[in-house]
Amino acid sequence: MAEAKITKRSEDFSRWYTDVIAAAELADYAPVKGCMIIRPNGYAIWEKMQQALDAMFKDTGHQNAYFPLFIPESFLHKEAEHVEGFAPEVAVVTHAGGEKLEEPLIVRPTSETIIWHSYRNWIQSYRDLPLLINQWGNVVRWEMRTRLFLRTTEFLWQEGHTAHATYEDAEEETLRMLGVYRRFAEEHMALPVIEGRKTDREKFAGAHHTYSIEAMMGDAKALQSGTSHHLGQNFAKAFDVTFQTQEGTREFVYATSWGLSTRMIGALIMAHGDDNGIVIPPRLATTQVVVVPIFRKPEERERVMEAVGKFTLRFKPAGIGFKVDDRDQYSPGWKFNDWEKRGIPLRIEVGPKDLERNQVVLARRDNGQKQNASQEGLERTVRDMLETIQSSLYERAREFREKHTHRVDDYKKFLEILDADGGFLWCHWCGSGECEERIKDETKATIRCIPMKAEPEEGKCILCGGRSERRVIFARAY
Repeated sequence: MAEAKITKRSEDFSRWYTDVIAAAELADYAPVKGCMIIRPNGYAIWEKMQQALDAMFKDTGHQNAYFPLFIPESFLHKEAEHVEGFAPEVAVVTHAGGEKLEEPLIVRPTSETIIWHSYRNWIQSYRDLPLLINQWGNVVRWEMRTRLFLRTTEFLWQEGHTAHATYEDAEEETLRMLGVYRRFAEEHMALPVIEGRKTDREKFAGAHHTYSIEAMMGDAKALQSGTSHHLGQNFAKAFDVTFQTQEGTREFVYATSWGLSTRMIGALIMAHGDDNGIVIPPRLATTQVVVVPIFRKPEERERVMEAVGKFTLRFKPAGIGFKVDDRDQYSPGWKFNDWEKRGIPLRIEVGPKDLERNQVVLARRDNGQKQNASQEGLERTVRDMLETIQSSLYERAREFREKHTHRVDDYKKFLEILDADGGFLWCHWCGSGECEERIKDETKATIRCIPMKAEPEEGKCILCGGRSERRVIFARAY
């Protein structure tokens, strides 16, 4: 087996990222340009993400459904902003079954249009509301510049689509699901995020307004990690979805949509990974612990494996996902390095000398620290250690974000920081699209969000000096 070399992050962060994916066997490039093959190690992470999110969606009253991959072209044209926003990325099917289609079919870039076509038939009365549906699936957006997990032509995601009787109900749902994404990122991914509202230029095509969670990666760039859109009545009007109110009148429903995709695997890599490879937070690791038995002689192997069998017997009932690496063709040192590249949170080393002391050696992936631990009650020790690693990863990411967060009031200083260490720049902005666009053109930095928890603060726009009521976050982003 050829050993995959990993470029140092400090030398070339982009190359390091692709090296880590290769070394951990997370994904491969597909024969179709811009597409990817998600390998078992990568898909296992996505499955853990799905499990966590799906439980959170169902806890908030949502149900799963599935809608077709193909959408009649005419559907996309019913909502003007939507078609304009997605037209450059749309893949179109014109022939099928050996014949030209009467109407071309769009390969879904997102499912608002076909879902709202169905909702017209499903919603008649206020008694049918709220309608809370989520879909797990794939979408296609014909991207010119692609990068594994972060931006691919086809990707996996979930998309929630809900219908409500009032604007206020839809807004409550939009914020509720943003909160679900924040909790998932922080509690499962160990990734601190900032909740905020997108500017009109950055909002979803066809939305009334959009909220997002923004995370900082290991190179201090931002990554939009989940979005929640209040669609107002735009799609309801486009597809004539009305309901009878309690008063007997007919009104258009209010809508939301929200989504999170496999780009979160990219976020996990870039936020927690190091020069040795990926670091998987324990709550997203299928294999949380790898046990490496150490022996030289056949009789040593027998004794060590017997001990391993005894203490791992208690792991499964304790909810610990583990694997015993008893491959004979590799040395212990090779195995240590291999599992580090794969990001397994905790390694247990045990050899003949450890048996004499009734102990094992625990090696943490997040910081490389080793410590001895008794084989008695090892499942409790391991479970506690996994929680410590989970918390440690979150805290380390939070400290990194704080270190690379700046309050800036001078445009020259703004440029200097961006070109040096980068990061999140909290700046005043007058609210004009012209200033927003000019800053983007001159610096490649965008307004990531208008933070929801930011206090009102009078100031002057970082570019034009115009009046500003609060700071927004600028950053270069993926």
